[in-house]
Amino acid sequence: MTYWSILRRQHVFRVLFGSWVGRLAMAMAAVAIPLALRDAGADYVFIGLVAGSFAISSAIGSPIIGRIVDRVGQVRVLVPTGLLAAAGFITIALAPANHTLVLAGAILAGALTPPLEPCLRVLWPGIVADDELEKAYAVDSAAQELVFVFGPLVVSLCLVVFAPVSALWAQALLTLVGVATFATAPPARRWTPEQVERRHWLGPLRHRGLLILLLAPVGTGVAIGTLNVLVVSYAERFEVFGGAPTLLTLNAFASLVGVLIYGMIPWRIQPRTRIVFFAAGLLVGYGMLATVPSPLPMAGLMLLTGFFLAPMLASLFGLIGDLAPRGTVTEAFAWLVTLFAAGSSLGAALVGPVLDRDDLHLAAAHAGAGALFCLAMVIIGYRLFVPEKEPAAAA
Repeated sequence: MTYWSILRRQHVFRVLFGSWVGRLAMAMAAVAIPLALRDAGADYVFIGLVAGSFAISSAIGSPIIGRIVDRVGQVRVLVPTGLLAAAGFITIALAPANHTLVLAGAILAGALTPPLEPCLRVLWPGIVADDELEKAYAVDSAAQELVFVFGPLVVSLCLVVFAPVSALWAQALLTLVGVATFATAPPARRWTPEQVERRHWLGPLRHRGLLILLLAPVGTGVAIGTLNVLVVSYAERFEVFGGAPTLLTLNAFASLVGVLIYGMIPWRIQPRTRIVFFAAGLLVGYGMLATVPSPLPMAGLMLLTGFFLAPMLASLFGLIGDLAPRGTVTEAFAWLVTLFAAGSSLGAALVGPVLDRDDLHLAAAHAGAGALFCLAMVIIGYRLFVPEKEPAAAA
């Protein structure tokens, strides 16, 4: 079974493409919004406030919107959130010098981010065969890596051809195109929420195993957030060809290769065991960052840290879908998005002051601490990571 056979399945390419385009718009936000505001004369204090407001509102809104999807369906949520998120970006683009409107636009775009990522993962079991799910999740994870590669490239293209504010218009357009492509696809239109007699107020978080499992990406996010800031400081101190982007590109490339290999393996090992293995691999890679080696070994560490990331996420996708109580799957995937992003923001925030003190080794150790937390969570919850439909004694 090849990846091409997955992509050739009816509706697969369409929902994957629609989700990817919509996610691309959101991946651009971290770069596009600050550049547009700076070009309009904003100071860094206000830029930080806007960027933080976008991130926080997105983190809060994601699980709420996911819960609504689990109750009313995908299309009835995707269409209004897509329109309103696009309106948020347009508001910033029309008045980048008006602080009130910019802040309102950022909060609107963040809080009403279309839930394309969790919606896609809910659809996979219905559009591919059971024995193809691992490959589908691998394709999904690979697409996620490409989002973070192409997002900044689209912003760069807008800067070269037009002006910084044009990236915001591009975000609005990509959001609308992505949502329209995905929401009009038959699998999204056919998908109906599971009928549940009584819904617990905690939603998917009432499952103890799932709650612990969802904490693991917080540690992974801390490691990623630390790395994103660390490489900028590292490239200022060491002579790195292409600077920080080169290191991050190596990391993303290794992650892409890792998940493509992952999807080709006919796994006999349970997802929960795989996750422990991948978390251990992440700890080795991120733990070694604290040595702050010279550029060539550092390039090797970028490959090592990246190699285990996307395969771990692909394994998480499948296990989260299995553990989530009935009628809460979309919200469960939304919590994954939120907690991973929260961890990334925390890592970036914690490492900044340390780098200001010029302590590169201690700053790099933050990434190892995040990876250690991730491994600890998957070990602590290991015995609970068994779907209720399976016997608890499964090895």
